[in-house]
Amino acid sequence: MLLTDLNIYPACPDDAQMLADIRVESMRPSLEALNRFDPVRARERFLSTFEESDTFILSLDGEVAGFYVLRTYPEYFYLDHFYIKNQFQGRGIGSIVMEGLKTQASTLKKPIRLIALKESPANAFYLSQGFVFEREEGVDRHYFWELDGL
Repeated sequence: MLLTDLNIYPACPDDAQMLADIRVESMRPSLEALNRFDPVRARERFLSTFEESDTFILSLDGEVAGFYVLRTYPEYFYLDHFYIKNQFQGRGIGSIVMEGLKTQASTLKKPIRLIALKESPANAFYLSQGFVFEREEGVDRHYFWELDGL
């Protein structure tokens, strides 16, 4: 895959239901491993906080490949959601997006924070991207990334 093949564009209000579906399917294996899968709750949690201004859709060859939600706070960025559909995983999309987010954070001299479910394969991905494990609370693992010297 070439970097130019990946399109990233802002979400609009009409995208909310589709993105909730992606979230539910992406989280299903990790939540089932924790015996906590509830598709209705997973959809409602996403839809209740959906802000199109923070949400970006990832498209490859004209098909939605995933999305991320990056919230901006005075002292840091919070990567609230980051999902790549199963059929698009392993193609480098996550790494490309993460490099862009880290560049943005570095430019603005802010760290990035995120939370991943402890049974999620995403934990290994975030560690491979230079995120540092901070703490575990219940089923959640907290991570942060910052450029040296921030």
